[in-house]
Amino acid sequence: DCYYLGWAGDVDRYVHGKRHYGIRQPLGRPLGGPLFFTHYSYLGLDPQRVIDAYANHFDNNRAISLIHHRYAIDNPNKHEGYNRFVWGLTSSQNPKGYKAHSPGVGSGLDDGTIAPTAAISAFPYTPDESEASLDYFYHQLGSKIWGPFGFHDAFNLGAEWVSPSYLAIDQGPMAVMIENHRTELPWRMFMKSDVAKTILRKLAAARPAAKSASR
Repeated sequence: DCYYLGWAGDVDRYVHGKRHYGIRQPLGRPLGGPLFFTHYSYLGLDPQRVIDAYANHFDNNRAISLIHHRYAIDNPNKHEGYNRFVWGLTSSQNPKGYKAHSPGVGSGLDDGTIAPTAAISAFPYTPDESEASLDYFYHQLGSKIWGPFGFHDAFNLGAEWVSPSYLAIDQGPMAVMIENHRTELPWRMFMKSDVAKTILRKLAAARPAAKSASR
């Protein structure tokens, strides 16, 4: 009820169905917001089975991930290094501290900082694009952004800056979402739980009422 009356009640900013770069985005902030929205909530909860009155959340997450990819190629803010391999904006460290980075012109939320977790954790949604980025990060940028604990949290090529540290909350989703792409094991294990069954049951029960209310 909170979801349908709250988030989904904002038809201009959340349930909008707008197209960006020719891709329809059913739900979420325009251009998708930070990519972690498509990662953290769905490490165990299988988005393929989360279907509300407006969208299948796997399809919505895939659309947002593809929009981020196209946005980097378009690179409207002209940041150094953005391309089909270097893409994906999310919350991470940056040269001035920490920010929830997201696509947009003039918002200040896209400052040229890329976090490897953004594209790599999108593996289930954009396997080809994510694999190409993983290969580029590791083989082309290599030791610039890779260290004893894996990828550094973030980098900004225009500022010649690489985060000196690693954040577990950004490292963890990469491993989990790669495995969800490979075998769906985390999804399959969690979806067997009573918690997941309760989520799906409540979602299904609320869906018809939401459709009726929207009319």
